Amino acid sequence: MTDETAAPGGVDLTRPSAARVYDYYLGGAHNFAVDREMAERAIGLWPDLPQIMQANRAFLRRAVQFCVDAGIRQFLDLGSGIPTVGNVHEVAQNLAPDARIVYVDNDPVAAAYSENILRGNDRTAVVQADLRQPDQVLDHPAVRSLLDFDEPVAVMMVAVLHFVPDSDDPAGIITRYREVMAPGSCLVLSHASQDGQPGQADSHQDLYRRTATPMTMRSKSQVAALLADFDVVEPGIVFFPQWRPLSPEDVDDNPERFTGLAAVGRKP
Repeated sequence: MTDETAAPGGVDLTRPSAARVYDYYLGGAHNFAVDREMAERAIGLWPDLPQIMQANRAFLRRAVQFCVDAGIRQFLDLGSGIPTVGNVHEVAQNLAPDARIVYVDNDPVAAAYSENILRGNDRTAVVQADLRQPDQVLDHPAVRSLLDFDEPVAVMMVAVLHFVPDSDDPAGIITRYREVMAPGSCLVLSHASQDGQPGQADSHQDLYRRTATPMTMRSKSQVAALLADFDVVEPGIVFFPQWRPLSPEDVDDNPERFTGLAAVGRKP
């Protein structure tokens, strides 16, 4: 596990980070004691959490493959966390070596470790910024130098919008990114939801309210509203394992236990 003494200067090690907690769920090594403590408390309340997070990561991989198959060669991953094994650049560049990826996260630890992981890959970039400030993200030199918004792009909002409260207008944030996306671009979205296991979800939200990143879970109808200006591709808005599984065996007998909702919308 990460040595706290190696944390970038100014990082608050007294409060857990959503990006680093997620890294822990995935079996990563880029997290601190405070993150592991919160993750273990959450798992104690909801033992399926690691499997849910892994199902979300599996959706990300399938969605990236879908985008590459659709001819998309550039990706803007917002709230990317730490790009550990199986993240966007690995999947996309394995399928299309010319694919270009920009990772964006507001966590300085996530950004610092992302730069280390991606060193030497000149078709990737890391930007420390807040997705809730679209103009700052879109005008960043690294974004402008690597991505061409006159061509289709996949904007990834995977497991991040539930950390954007209604007061920050998530629909308006999506609209601003959509404005610069060329026709044929895709919005890849996954979102925590109470649908499926409302009792478990309530306790999880309560836990996150004690952190710097409180969680706002949304229903299927609320997620559909966020995608209103996109053409949602089949199979629509579904639980993680149900989105274009690679085989029937990949769909859990009880998919609603994964609670998270997944979808891909295409800009007409």
